[in-house]
Amino acid sequence: MRLLRVKIYGFKTFAERTEIVLGGELAAIVGPNGCGKSNVVDAILWGLGETNARHLRAQTATEVIFSGSKHRKPLGYAEVTLVFDNSDQELPIPAAEVSITRRLKKSGDSDYAINGQSCRLRDVADLLADTGLGRAGYAIVG
Repeated sequence: MRLLRVKIYGFKTFAERTEIVLGGELAAIVGPNGCGKSNVVDAILWGLGETNARHLRAQTATEVIFSGSKHRKPLGYAEVTLVFDNSDQELPIPAAEVSITRRLKKSGDSDYAINGQSCRLRDVADLLADTGLGRAGYAIVG
């Protein structure tokens, strides 16, 4: 099982729908200072269920929602979808790819989905429990 794609919209500096395709066995995010590298890592952690805003370099949960800029209006929600290769069936879902989506609205309401089916954060945590991924996993270095 490995992460194939990260889809980000309205999360921190990602005002437009963005899809990052990860290829190969090792992925590195490189670029100049201030281009959003840390925000990509934060998006992955948030998508995996991180609930502590401080671990995402924010004061409150809703601070991860794009707050607007000189040229763009603030958005009403943030959404991250992580798409995993499940061809090895490491995850107990009969699908070659498994997606985990998290959406947070300005109201503070948070929604989760696995392969488009609404679920709870606990369901996401249970799904990832034996993989080494998740909020307490050490597979991501930020």
